[in-house]
Amino acid sequence: MENVLGIINLINEKQHLKELTAHRNVASVPFGGRYRLIDFTMSNFIHADVSKVAVFPKEKYLSVMDHLGSGKEWNLDRRSGGLFILPPIHPDETVTGDMKQFYDHLSFFERAEADTVIISPGCHVCKLDFNEVLAYHKKEKADITVVYKDYVGKSIEKPIYHKCSVSSDGAITDISFFTIPQPGDHVCLETFIISKSLLVNLIKSCVANGEYDFLKDAVKANLHRLTVKGYHFNGDMPFIHSIESFHSSNMNFLNPSVIRTFFGDTWDVYTKIKNEAPAKYTQSSKVTNSLIANGCNIEGTVENSILFRGVKVKKGAVVKNSIIMQKGEIEEGAVVENIITDKEVIITRDKEIIGPQQPTVIKKAEVI
Repeated sequence: MENVLGIINLINEKQHLKELTAHRNVASVPFGGRYRLIDFTMSNFIHADVSKVAVFPKEKYLSVMDHLGSGKEWNLDRRSGGLFILPPIHPDETVTGDMKQFYDHLSFFERAEADTVIISPGCHVCKLDFNEVLAYHKKEKADITVVYKDYVGKSIEKPIYHKCSVSSDGAITDISFFTIPQPGDHVCLETFIISKSLLVNLIKSCVANGEYDFLKDAVKANLHRLTVKGYHFNGDMPFIHSIESFHSSNMNFLNPSVIRTFFGDTWDVYTKIKNEAPAKYTQSSKVTNSLIANGCNIEGTVENSILFRGVKVKKGAVVKNSIIMQKGEIEEGAVVENIITDKEVIITRDKEIIGPQQPTVIKKAEVI
């Protein structure tokens, strides 16, 4: 895809993982033992041979900048194209919408050697083949293609999803904002394909009229004027909209069939490489149905859990149904169950922490 520009739009991130986003944006939240949420979108671009990717963050973006670095792990450290991180140019001002931030970086779009733009958020855990979406976009001769997926999962409390109405010929006829979807409803994944020239024109006209939201002011407002088609994504993707759904989505990765779905022979998920020793298991360790990342030192018991890099579980400690993020430490005799610990949390000797039905989050670097 030599003439395609990939955009990872973090400007409209919804703050539904508040406990995990106190010091980072949603895209950089750790997931699955060694990844960040943004890794899946980045990898989708790489599998489609998109060699120009720009990330538009809104706030708390130091973590995602550190994680992405030069883009080396995604083969984006190159002279032609590569990775671009374009934060707000006026960080002290309130970000009014993604179109305003696009406008502030309008020269980037105009200079980009591309005729097509793919826009996607950085929080979807899925294998989305952009080659297939682009082929559909061209076949349908669409001005804008909107990717949507049928909602699956439990009902939610807060209206955070946008619902698409789709005609029999695949045209998007309406978009309802901030709905509580029912199973089977078409949820907009805020992933779009559009020509660069049309995008630039829409950015200019919307901002000139004081309109700053791409989905509302560029897509929905033009459903009657432009050919807007819907691409139905049928692949696996968890809907992460709460701490509970974040926990369950991680736990699903303990299922071998789910792992094979996301990590097959022909599809890799790339992430920042950290050269650490393999996980170490002592004679006193007991591990069942768990993901253990490299650099871990396991002396105690781990059941149905996910441990990120460098976690230590001391002798006599027990970890059940929990997510322990990087460099966490569970000391001797401690019991942790149904818990999510952020990075560098220490659970002290003989401490017992058992979460209720909904997982309990312990903030970064806390000592309990």
